[in-house]
Amino acid sequence: MTPLIIITLVVVWQFVLLGYTFTLAGNAADEAVRAGTAAHRGERQAVCEQAGRDKLPDAWTSGAEVSCPSSTGYVTATVTLHVPVLFPGAFAFSFDVKGHAGAVEEEDD
Repeated sequence: MTPLIIITLVVVWQFVLLGYTFTLAGNAADEAVRAGTAAHRGERQAVCEQAGRDKLPDAWTSGAEVSCPSSTGYVTATVTLHVPVLFPGAFAFSFDVKGHAGAVEEEDD
């Protein structure tokens, strides 16, 4: 019975990490877009990407990809994170989690 309980706990813990990674990716995309809408056009890309990485824990930052493609009137951000295997920062699965957000760009005064 003990091996079954341990396997169940490991599987549940892995699903918790998967869900947390989805939450981190979505939040990072939201933060990136929020910063990108307030930045001037010339520095929007760098500000957006930096804001997307700032709120991520260290274990997820290393493999994070933040892209903020520019389009007229609309700011979008996509954050791609690797899903860790059992311990954040050690190994990652071969699939990634993506968070995507968008907002209307603020006008420059």
